[in-house]
Amino acid sequence: MSALIAEQQTHPLRLDVRPLTPVIGAEIHGVDLRKPLAPATVQAIEQTLLQWKVIFFREQDISNEQLLTFGRTFGPLTPAHPIALGLPEHPEIWERKAAEYKENHRSDLSIPTAKPPRDYKGWHIDITFVANPNRYSILRGVEIPPYGGDTLWSNLECAYDGLSPTIKALVDGLQAVHRTSSYDSGEPRPGRKATGPFAALHPLVRVHPRTGRKSLFVNPGTTSHIVGLRERESQALLDMLADEVTRPEYAVRFRWTPNAIAVWDNQATAHAGPIDYAHFDLPRVVRRITVAGELPQGPDGFRSRPLEGELFGVLG
Repeated sequence: MSALIAEQQTHPLRLDVRPLTPVIGAEIHGVDLRKPLAPATVQAIEQTLLQWKVIFFREQDISNEQLLTFGRTFGPLTPAHPIALGLPEHPEIWERKAAEYKENHRSDLSIPTAKPPRDYKGWHIDITFVANPNRYSILRGVEIPPYGGDTLWSNLECAYDGLSPTIKALVDGLQAVHRTSSYDSGEPRPGRKATGPFAALHPLVRVHPRTGRKSLFVNPGTTSHIVGLRERESQALLDMLADEVTRPEYAVRFRWTPNAIAVWDNQATAHAGPIDYAHFDLPRVVRRITVAGELPQGPDGFRSRPLEGELFGVLG
């Protein structure tokens, strides 16, 4: 056993944190995720995550079992996805291949009850069509091309903070519906479950359960409409807010390398990736697990609730 592994199991490590932008993203060096971490080290990693929203580890040649062990240090894990199937031997792990993005991409998808915001090039928050989206997402690069396939993350707290006081006062008390598209529901396909539609009612602004900070809770393409507004008003406001969510000054771009791991706070970030899949044909395989979350809460105390479909389950 290496001295680093023995040390990190019994004593907290002094993390080597290297921020990537002033507002989001940091790499952590000097941690070996092949072995269990001391509780104080886990706490330090999580505090770094809460501060920087998305953290990255490089050169982590870990097994699926070790990935699951690392994920469980932050809480219970969910199934791979409410709609997609996980790996047969590890139902918590969702494997994505770049080729699937090309096969599944369609430009004619529609929201049943209202138009979604215009195309925001894949920007999204994970699994908000359920009332209890996951807390954290953890993604490992399994097969990474020598170039291409980068991922972007955006700080949703900055997106809220950048609004004028008048707009903040407006959105603080609003709720919006998040839905699956017609493509996500219906008969099972390879790698997919047979599911009906999912829909959830969420606050338009959510309060982080750990930090108390407010963030815009707008999921471009999945947030169908704002309750209580006329369709034209809802669409205009959602488009404006989605523009704020995807502003480049609030974002970090991560260049993947083999065995890199990204951990992001799904309660305070949106992301997009692989952003250039349409322009490269190289193999790219990643595996994701998600830590179970809770019902989001708005500034006025409103808590999210399901409209269609079940809550996101827990596997342990």
